[in-house]
Amino acid sequence: MFTSVLVANRGEIACRVFRTARAMGIRTVAVYSEADADALHVREADEAVLIGPAAARESYLVPEKILAAAKQTGAEAIHPGYGFLSENAEFAEAVTKAGLVWIGPPPSAIRAMGLKDAAKDLMDKAGVPVTPGYLGADQSEKTLAAEAARIGYPVLIKAVAGGGGKGMKRVDRAEDFLAGLTSAQREAKAAFGDDRVLLETYITRPRHIEVQVFGDGQGNVVHLFERDCSLQRRHQKVIEEAPAPGMDAKTREAVTSAAVRAAKAVNYVGAGTVEFIADASEGLKPDRVWFMEMNTRLQVEHPVTEAVTGVDLVEWQFRVAAGEPLPLKQDEITLNGWAMEARLYAEDPENGFLPSIGALNHFVLPPADDPLDLEGDEKATLRVDAGVEEGGEVSQFYDPMIAKLIVHAETREGAATHLADACREVEVWPIRTNAAFLARCLDHPRFVAGDVDTAFIGAEGETLLAPWTLDEAGAAAAAGALLRQGLEAFADPDDPWHGASAASGFRLNARPGFSIPVRAEGFTHTVRVDAAADGGWRVNVEGESQTLSFFPGDSAQEDWFRPSVTLAPDQPPVSYAWMPEEQAVVLFREGRAWRIDARPRAAAAAAASDGSLRAPMPGKIVAVPAKPGDKVGKGAPVIVLEAMKMEHALTAPFAGVVAEVSASVGDQVTDGAVLAVVEREPDA
Repeated sequence: MFTSVLVANRGEIACRVFRTARAMGIRTVAVYSEADADALHVREADEAVLIGPAAARESYLVPEKILAAAKQTGAEAIHPGYGFLSENAEFAEAVTKAGLVWIGPPPSAIRAMGLKDAAKDLMDKAGVPVTPGYLGADQSEKTLAAEAARIGYPVLIKAVAGGGGKGMKRVDRAEDFLAGLTSAQREAKAAFGDDRVLLETYITRPRHIEVQVFGDGQGNVVHLFERDCSLQRRHQKVIEEAPAPGMDAKTREAVTSAAVRAAKAVNYVGAGTVEFIADASEGLKPDRVWFMEMNTRLQVEHPVTEAVTGVDLVEWQFRVAAGEPLPLKQDEITLNGWAMEARLYAEDPENGFLPSIGALNHFVLPPADDPLDLEGDEKATLRVDAGVEEGGEVSQFYDPMIAKLIVHAETREGAATHLADACREVEVWPIRTNAAFLARCLDHPRFVAGDVDTAFIGAEGETLLAPWTLDEAGAAAAAGALLRQGLEAFADPDDPWHGASAASGFRLNARPGFSIPVRAEGFTHTVRVDAAADGGWRVNVEGESQTLSFFPGDSAQEDWFRPSVTLAPDQPPVSYAWMPEEQAVVLFREGRAWRIDARPRAAAAAAASDGSLRAPMPGKIVAVPAKPGDKVGKGAPVIVLEAMKMEHALTAPFAGVVAEVSASVGDQVTDGAVLAVVEREPDA
């Protein structure tokens, strides 16, 4: 066994690999870019080496810099994590040529499975069922359009060298094919340096089923059962689970044996995932599951497999890379219970899931490791894999996933229930996250029933993305939090009897009191605050049908960042947590955060009201479909911005004429920069 390992990656996967390495007594080495100088994975390693500027192509994607760091630190092995260079055959060869241990499959297997068209042809010859489509070398627009017509719409365009949903577009009509093709090719070129695509028939009720496989240098290959990753948004996985709901023994045998055949066909060594698409229109059936691709690396969702099998997959990677045989035989690997993983992203679901970038001033995740009680005698455990910590920063240069929450329980219902609860406990500010959205997904009746396919989020979006409002209970809690901060000065200055000047003044036959206008994201409540007989405060909010009372609790409480507030005993208890901000407080509940400001604020004009298209985040301009003078309809793309590895189209807020375009392809733009202006047509 080697004695030191360098992880050629960052964030939560680097931290996760370090955890197993420490347990095995292996010294750890981190690499980092200038943007990651203070990152969590840097501090968790025994040694760390700066490898270049923030942009991944100048740091994490430069093999020579990784190898130089290994030589500098005396690392004996390199673990690539996932993403970046993990499926780069040339890098794997360079590692072994340098006399280092490559913790991954042989370069030949990476190459065989790296191009989707060649991989499908290979799988077809190995007796693995593949999805119908077009895998040809002719990449002309004419041929691809003709093949799409032959396959029939809807059709799926996929990057040949792709993964993670990048370079993938669904096209429903022939007239939209060329636009979808151009976008897929551009995205594929930017992500993989290869703009070739393949076409597949689009399955209307697809389930994404994948099988964890593992091979050793002695020719042994086993599977560790399946995972279901059907809950996706824009082809990016959101929630994964193991095993797959509705999987019967016959279908499981068919899909797992096909995965093992696929791995053996390329003499696979190490951890890999064989991905299948299943037609779930009539449930899972052995003859309705087809090979999609193989990921020749560890997957983001590997913890759910670890939970249900009790196997540390990173430890297996280390042992197999060191030449040891697989620790277990196939009949020794068993399923135990149910596991689910939720990916916590720095993004704003209420604003089109745009990535959220900046400092993590407040970052609290639910506590992990301790057994958790559910209803009855069922037990569950929570695992948290995080790549950031409070005081850190979410950068525009990398993927917006900041943590993973994984629950293992005896039943699927138990896993879903507790994972939803864990998501609701997330507190992050001022970065926005998808925690509340994740909880809604997990609570949805269709998900609870196992009725999920890859179109679930799109179909249920109205429910999953319903606006979050600050209700009367929240307003009462906010007022109490303001009081705890000593902000009587927030009282309404226009209230002569109960304003700030009267907040602590003497009045005959009455205790002091005042009113507070509580504002949050367009919602305003007037809260009446009065001193209570017990020396505390009573806060009342006039709702539509009831008055809610709030008692701020023990004023001697010292934990300023996690005090909770509850309603009066005669009302259903609702707990909130909060933290102070200058002239405001931030309220947390069920994974959501509101900034509560009691002072009058100038209303910010809506971004689209004057037709200005502003950059929603820092990024690079990759396309400018419109030019000054062009007439555009509402929703027409005007600017295409690339940020955090994805494209984001800025569209016309109304029908009109493009009056100004101030950005060009290749420009790096800052958050909030005006990139174009659309003027409304006189009769629009």
